[in-house]
Amino acid sequence: MSGTRACRAVVTGAVQGVGFRYFTQREADRLGLSGWVRNLPDGSVEVYAEGEESTVRLLLNSLAHGPNWADVENVEEHWTEPSGNQKGFRVTY
Repeated sequence: MSGTRACRAVVTGAVQGVGFRYFTQREADRLGLSGWVRNLPDGSVEVYAEGEESTVRLLLNSLAHGPNWADVENVEEHWTEPSGNQKGFRVTY
């Protein structure tokens, strides 16, 4: 699929314990992206998303704002080629 990309993003700020992972899953599902989201031990949240680059960028824009209870400080992006083995979007632990 032309334009398919993957991005690993690390979101910092007050992003754990505020529904951030489930917000991310809902947004990714709405956009038709594949991948996963998980909390990291340092209090940040890691997101891996695959899909059309423009659609992944829409997700990143949503992550920069987060749900109402979150206070996002930064979204660090790392673009890569997609693995192609992601099915759906899930919350992992």
